[in-house]
Amino acid sequence: MPPIPDEELEYTFFRSSGPGGQKKNTTDSAVRLRHLPTGVMVVATSSRSQYRNKQTALQELERRLQVMRRRRKRRVATAPTKASQERRIEDKKRRGGIKTTRGTPERED
Repeated sequence: MPPIPDEELEYTFFRSSGPGGQKKNTTDSAVRLRHLPTGVMVVATSSRSQYRNKQTALQELERRLQVMRRRRKRRVATAPTKASQERRIEDKKRRGGIKTTRGTPERED
């Protein structure tokens, strides 16, 4: 897959939340990466390094775009076998027979 052109990417840097202490609270190390043509957005906050988060976000974006481009295999329709049709009909007859025997009990006066 060819690299994504920089014109199609929009980076946003912000302070991430969660554990990490003073380093996380003072640096804008979290990265939000958006692919403009598709609108896919990825957020990377795992590292305290902005550079590493940027690389992680770019890899995740490439992975998601590959998944989006993947074509689904066409389903090949198959007809039910003769035996399965017969089993289905027999089961319907059996169930129908059970249902016909159901009914309200006769009253004894």
